[in-house]
Amino acid sequence: MTSKERAYLIKLSHDLTANCQIGKAGLAAENIAQVDGMLRNTELIKLNVMRSLACDIRELAQDIAAAVQAEVVIALGRKIVLYRHSAELAKKGKSISFK
Repeated sequence: MTSKERAYLIKLSHDLTANCQIGKAGLAAENIAQVDGMLRNTELIKLNVMRSLACDIRELAQDIAAAVQAEVVIALGRKIVLYRHSAELAKKGKSISFK
């Protein structure tokens, strides 16, 4: 992913609501399944990491991205933004197009 593509995705992510939360139990199989399902429906998602989880957010973001074959757009504060291109959504014309 180029820096311009990353900047464009960050811009798009500002309006997103975090639909998944990673709690004090850490990264569980349920979280991975939920993130994978969300990425099937939309290419760009935002996650919220609860304050009760004491870990490095960037490492957690890399672990999640590796588990669902996605890319980390940004991990800032307690928010993580992930992107995964979907050929299925591209066929429907609902894919994110980079300008």
